[in-house]
Amino acid sequence: MFPCSSILKLTRVLNHLLCMELLVYSAPWCGDCREAKRFLDKHKIAYREINIETTPGAADDVIHNTGKRAIPQFVIDGKWVQPYRPGQGFLYDEMSELLGVTKVES
Repeated sequence: MFPCSSILKLTRVLNHLLCMELLVYSAPWCGDCREAKRFLDKHKIAYREINIETTPGAADDVIHNTGKRAIPQFVIDGKWVQPYRPGQGFLYDEMSELLGVTKVES
């Protein structure tokens, strides 16, 4: 039996994930982008990919909204988030918390 507080927290997380719009600005040659998408796929988080190489204006959108040429970029319900740190790679802990990913104990 799960405590009520755990069930309520899980319900809030699921509701957020089901209603969340997630865009991923990326490019095929970007290793950090592939890692970000692997993370999302592994945790079954739906997203829409925007390839900056083939989508007109997408690269300009990244620069306009972040002030730099840096991918991957997540846009979560309209908020731009950089899911990696240069030289350190994908921010697993931060993105897990932001996206409601919980670790399952075995």
